[in-house]
Amino acid sequence: MKVVDVFGDLPKLETERLYLRKVHMDDAPSIFNYGTNEQVTKYVTWDTYSSMEDAIDFIQFAQNRYKKKQIAPWGIVFKKDNRFIGTVDFVSWQPEHKSAEIGYVISQNYWGRGIATEAVNKVIEYGFSNMDLVRIQAFCFVENIGSARVMEKAGMTFEGIIRKKLLIKGIHRDVKLYSILREEYISTNKK
Repeated sequence: MKVVDVFGDLPKLETERLYLRKVHMDDAPSIFNYGTNEQVTKYVTWDTYSSMEDAIDFIQFAQNRYKKKQIAPWGIVFKKDNRFIGTVDFVSWQPEHKSAEIGYVISQNYWGRGIATEAVNKVIEYGFSNMDLVRIQAFCFVENIGSARVMEKAGMTFEGIIRKKLLIKGIHRDVKLYSILREEYISTNKK
């Protein structure tokens, strides 16, 4: 299986409360809004935005990946108010190992509502159903309790702490590693 086979045209996904779709230039104000919030950006690998250009650069990056048929982010839209509130994606995919890593960011205004978990669950479902994955994993900084909780609620298992895994914003960061295996997903999602 090749990336282009799955991401040749990023599919629109839907959950009870969310649309997951391509990122558009019209999303720039929303991306800028959460990208300038230091409560949001203290737990991500990228720097806090300092101008609207940062949001536009991210959108251009995403749109370039769509054009090149590479893995790229889904924008998360909250149906109730039709607001763009974050992104979720496969940040890496190793088809030869049937393994992928997910990442996500949500506007602080939408924290604590189970929205990140809902988006992550949909992407996990997509990975196991459409990408022939056997393992999906995710990381979070050890102090990011909210993100760890999202992964736990999405059925992922804590595997351990990887010490000084990432050099982020000039600091070596310890991260928690979580994963879910296809058989675990299937056994917990039997209907």
